[in-house]
Amino acid sequence: MPEQTDSTPHFQKVSEAAFVRGEHDVLRFWTQRRVFERLNEKNADGPLWSFLDGPITANNPMGVHHAWGRTYKDVYQRFHAMTGHRLRYQNGFDCQGLWVEVEVERDLGLATKQDVHEFGIDRFVTECKRRVLRFAARQTEQSIRLGYWMDWDAPETLTELSRTIGTDQDVTIQTPRGESVTGPAHQLVARLGNPEWGGSYFTFSTENNETIWAFLKKCFTREKLYRGHDVMPWSGRGGSAYSQMEVADGRRLSVHESVFARFPLTDADNEFLLIWTTTPWTLAANVACAVNPELDYVQLRAERDGAIYYFAADNLEFARLDREFREGFGRPEWSWPEKVPKLKTIAQLFKEQGGYEILQTIKGSELVGRPYRGPFDELPAQQAPGGIPAVESLAGVSAADSHRVIDGGRDNKGNAHVVSGEGTGIVHIAPGCGDVDFHLGRDNGLVALAPLAQDGRFTEEFGFLAGQEATDPKTHQAVFDHLTEAGLLVATEAYPHIYPHCWRTGDELVFRLVDEWFINMDWREEIKEVTRQIRWLPEAVDGESRELEWLTNMRDWMISKKRFWGLALPIWVDEDTGDFEVIGSLEELRERAVEGWDDFEGHTPHRPWIDGVKIAHPETGNLMSRIPDVGNPWLDAGIVPFSTLQYNADREAWSEQYPADFVTECFPGQFRNWFYAMLAMATMMDNSAPFKNLLGHRLVMNESGQPMHKSDGTAIWFEEAAEQLGVDTMRWMYLAQNPAVDLRFGTRHPDQPITIETPEGPLDQTAEGVPTCTVTSRPADEVRRQLLIPLWNSYAFFINYARLDEFDPASPAVPVADRPEMDRWILSNLQALVTTCRDSLSEFNAAEACRATAALIDDLSNWYIRRNRRRFWRSRDEDTGDGGQDKLAAYQTLHTVLVTLSKLVAPMIPFLAERMYRNLVAGNDPDSDDSVHLNDYPEADPGLLDGELNQRMATAQQVVRLGHRLRDESNQRVRQPLPELRFSTSDPARLAAVGALADVIAEELNVKQVTACPSLDELVRYVYKPNLKTLGPRYGKLLGAIRQELPGIDPDLLAPLRDGQDVTLSINGQDVSLGPDDVLTETEQSSDWICGDDQDVQVALSTILTDELLREGMARDCIRGVQQMRKDSGLEIQHRIRLGYHAEEPEAARAIAEWSETIRGETLADSLDPSETVPADGAHDVKTGSVTVQVWIITTE
Repeated sequence: MPEQTDSTPHFQKVSEAAFVRGEHDVLRFWTQRRVFERLNEKNADGPLWSFLDGPITANNPMGVHHAWGRTYKDVYQRFHAMTGHRLRYQNGFDCQGLWVEVEVERDLGLATKQDVHEFGIDRFVTECKRRVLRFAARQTEQSIRLGYWMDWDAPETLTELSRTIGTDQDVTIQTPRGESVTGPAHQLVARLGNPEWGGSYFTFSTENNETIWAFLKKCFTREKLYRGHDVMPWSGRGGSAYSQMEVADGRRLSVHESVFARFPLTDADNEFLLIWTTTPWTLAANVACAVNPELDYVQLRAERDGAIYYFAADNLEFARLDREFREGFGRPEWSWPEKVPKLKTIAQLFKEQGGYEILQTIKGSELVGRPYRGPFDELPAQQAPGGIPAVESLAGVSAADSHRVIDGGRDNKGNAHVVSGEGTGIVHIAPGCGDVDFHLGRDNGLVALAPLAQDGRFTEEFGFLAGQEATDPKTHQAVFDHLTEAGLLVATEAYPHIYPHCWRTGDELVFRLVDEWFINMDWREEIKEVTRQIRWLPEAVDGESRELEWLTNMRDWMISKKRFWGLALPIWVDEDTGDFEVIGSLEELRERAVEGWDDFEGHTPHRPWIDGVKIAHPETGNLMSRIPDVGNPWLDAGIVPFSTLQYNADREAWSEQYPADFVTECFPGQFRNWFYAMLAMATMMDNSAPFKNLLGHRLVMNESGQPMHKSDGTAIWFEEAAEQLGVDTMRWMYLAQNPAVDLRFGTRHPDQPITIETPEGPLDQTAEGVPTCTVTSRPADEVRRQLLIPLWNSYAFFINYARLDEFDPASPAVPVADRPEMDRWILSNLQALVTTCRDSLSEFNAAEACRATAALIDDLSNWYIRRNRRRFWRSRDEDTGDGGQDKLAAYQTLHTVLVTLSKLVAPMIPFLAERMYRNLVAGNDPDSDDSVHLNDYPEADPGLLDGELNQRMATAQQVVRLGHRLRDESNQRVRQPLPELRFSTSDPARLAAVGALADVIAEELNVKQVTACPSLDELVRYVYKPNLKTLGPRYGKLLGAIRQELPGIDPDLLAPLRDGQDVTLSINGQDVSLGPDDVLTETEQSSDWICGDDQDVQVALSTILTDELLREGMARDCIRGVQQMRKDSGLEIQHRIRLGYHAEEPEAARAIAEWSETIRGETLADSLDPSETVPADGAHDVKTGSVTVQVWIITTE
């Protein structure tokens, strides 16, 4: 056993892991020793690896969902830095758009766009900038805590800019490059992230906005930009339209009061079209009804009033939303609403109203062209010539004049717009209220009625509905009342469905006819070609196909918003002629300006300052004014491959950094958002791919698979998780997760407030005033249990024994060839891991690197160290005849493995890796500033890689795992010796491996003998029976023959089934293919043996226990109990003790006496003495076999 000396050890003593507190210490070390800055200096001349950061919205603090993507970004940057690459390290903040406006409106108590105008657009925009800066500072602090290395602006600088923006005072700031600059805050803010200053880029910067101008200029030059009318999703509260890409992310399960109504046909008496809608407000704008000419329609007579109804024949008995009622709407949180009853069929509705009779069935084509009377024809809007707004070419027609049945047509894939199933098969068409309706109306020459103003309320032309909000239930009731009075209401019902909402405010959207600016996307094939040049990961997601599908089906890109905070669209319009021009840069605007430039100069290109700049029409000389619209915010993020890489300022530098080597973001929505925007804009700007590799990842859910929301207190704030679970734990959770699968992170308990310890001190609420609450996570517990704690314990084992033995890492190395096989095996496995980690991280497959690393740590802890403990325990006084070389080899091997491991995991768990490395390498030198992150990433040593040895040991481990499984199944504890293990395999290499390592296997499984056998047929027999559930549907009449013949087939022919392989047999002259699930395997084994098999290795354990074996098992139990007592007493590993015991059971006393020497040796006991009495305190009950012994410890001074 090693003993302590007076000399100074090479390593600092290690005790508890204290993972979170250790992370705080490492953060301080990185800052004080300028580790990140020195890494940049080290790699300054290395090859460039260009990472492009998808900007995080600087509008709220980070949650744990943000940290997944940021961990990916950090791990691949750290890896490439350790392989000598020069990196940009530029974080991005997304700044402009409705999501910021909504929060600012809430903070200021503004409810409408008119409120913003009265408050002042200039003040409002300044408040938006202020909020962005404040949360950029907040997210910077949180990202630093995550260990996310970037060229950060100091949070204090961003906070100061947030405080002073909007004032006239000059501010002096220190840039990340160390330069002091002074000026008004709004001018400094406009330049954040420029190459000379460094730091994060902000999408509100002048450089970013001006580069978008250049993109739009190219679109204008190619005649792709136009002003158009279309029906788009609209927020009444926001007063803004939503693009197709935005709506896809805002869908929610909603319950609407839907309505069945009847429209009277005017070419026959008492005949009606039966229509159905979930948006009753749109009935006031009805113009036509659409059918599918190829569908069958019934003519139904209602018994109540003899009325004749037309609707799709398949819909009569159709079980509406039947699957959704049983299974929900496709997401865990979208289950059927509790208080909503199961929907009735149309047949049930008519039966409840007196019954019905089917008269005949006709084709939809027979209904096309038939006129009808609309339910709201008396409204002024229905009588307005040319519709609302009036179309000059249709001035002779009103909506009421247009009511007729039309062909519903087909979409661009050839699918019919009108189908049977939900609804009635007759769709009411309101061209001013639906996107498909609008295009059908245009194709059929119909007028359109746009009923809603910008605030989402009916305009005055809609009579009794004027001023009412479309989504208000009171409005729906007014519609129902009107239908009832007109005798047109058939039924209403609560109807659950997925409906678009604002993805930022949560408000329900309506569809409204808008006047907006669009990019004609008829050049989508160019974008598709660029898309095919990119590597989309993970392959399981099939990202390329998803993106190509989106590009195929997308509509023109609506780029305008009638809001305040965002990109000032550089479109100047001559209101007299309708002509417009796009300005491509501020310099071009300065040269063209004829009014307002002097007032604008010095401001950022935002509203309201840029709104006053006028230019002259190049032909007529008329004044042209900028449209008041701001840009779609995905323009802001989509341009960053150009704006952040110096496309405008330094084309040569841009060419070096473009395309980016890597981007990563959450993929469910980004295929139609950021990825799409970058692809489209890069195609227009340079006809090239903006990045080479894209890694997408799924969503972060709570532990039960549900979304986390701020509104119900279940959203986990970053600080809560970081300071309770630990950042290294979180990072491993993210990296080990399959990115194609949602991560079930953990659970926040809002009813359990807690004070957390942060690097800055204790905290009981977030900076935003939200109480910090308890966070639990079983996945995090598993990461600590399976990875971090075993790694720490292995490291602590080495450090503490190396200190006692005064191991010097600088000692001459024992040649690896002269070291025991166990040393050579772990070093060989380490080389395999190095190769796997390098390859996996190079291929952006962190999950594989994590899997392989966890496997080696398990081998290290549960195999290598446990198998070699006695080599470290051995006293220097013990003469082994090798001059201490064996013990030195053990220390050198374990030191090499741990140092290499710390480098391998440094990109993944940077905090723990730093703590381990500094002690293993720098040790007790307090002045050392060496960091694991300044090392090169390990490279495998081919000379140490021994594949044959790895395979031999893997086979031995396989046998041991199988043996442990059999022990568990038979309730045979490992400390109880068993007499024999027998094994068999058809693979000679495996047979030789098990034979060569028989002693290792015997010791690991605590068996007295390991015997190789040609087979285990005398001990075990496998019986195979057909699984009728799987075979019946496939083989039908042949099943009887399979059932009869299968039990008699040679078991060796069926053995592959137990290893998961398929087999093919001939039964009744037919080939029958059987998979593992097609056969039920039963085991018949000898009563004194337990048997099992795994991948062609069969193992049998004898369970015959003699009295001698039972006593040995009791002694081993005693050793385990004393070791636990030592640990609980806080004894150091070198402390010697004296033991006393009292055993009532004679067999227990005999066992301890027989094995006294072993017990004393294993527990560092100088004596082990029986006693007739038990001390009043200090005695512990130790379970030995089936009896209990009292044991107590007396320490030796």
